[in-house]
Amino acid sequence: MLDFRQFDVITFDCYGTLIDWETGLLNALRPLRAMSSRTLSDHEVLEAYAAMETALESGEYMSYRDVLRGVAEGMARRLGVRADQFDADSLANSLPSWPPFPDTIDSLRRLKEHKKLAIISNTDDDLFAGTSRVLAVPFDWVTTAQQARSYKPSRNNFETAMAKMKVPKERIVHAAQSRFHDIAPARALGIACVWVNRRHDQDGEGATAPSNAKPDLEVPDLKTLADQVEASAR
Repeated sequence: MLDFRQFDVITFDCYGTLIDWETGLLNALRPLRAMSSRTLSDHEVLEAYAAMETALESGEYMSYRDVLRGVAEGMARRLGVRADQFDADSLANSLPSWPPFPDTIDSLRRLKEHKKLAIISNTDDDLFAGTSRVLAVPFDWVTTAQQARSYKPSRNNFETAMAKMKVPKERIVHAAQSRFHDIAPARALGIACVWVNRRHDQDGEGATAPSNAKPDLEVPDLKTLADQVEASAR
């Protein structure tokens, strides 16, 4: 266990950690898949998404809305669907309505009683603004890819967040589902990190690129993290 008394701030990845990213993706892509005569399993769709998103985010910076448009167009090509048959912006437009995990809101409320909370997310400001209304718990700081002009796993996103918070990295713990996007760069910067392993009962990495980065602590969900923070405070 980490001694959470040493931390003042918990920073979070959003999509995949707080928001049920994979359910949102699969629901948003269902109409596109229905247009195709080709069949892809959910597992194949998520892996294809991870590869396409990673490729788009590794190039010159573009908005996350444009990243999602590129993914939708790439998925359509893979499914043999013509570009004029679907709305390429439907994936991005659906994102603010994607649901939180069942334990997210209550756990954030519990954590807010003990720590300041922050977001470091690969998204645009307006897209997260919609998601923030779904989460219903205010964050002390929000750093998006749009603000950083880069995408995690770039260290720049974390450095941008730390410059905004003006909190020493030794007083920060980062919690995230993706070892590729979050755990690896946080560890490289010397930031303590918690792997919220939302896929602990599933095979593969789903909609994120693979990584063997080692966290300081692994938990299966946000409730377990809140339990441990509360235990440290007693």
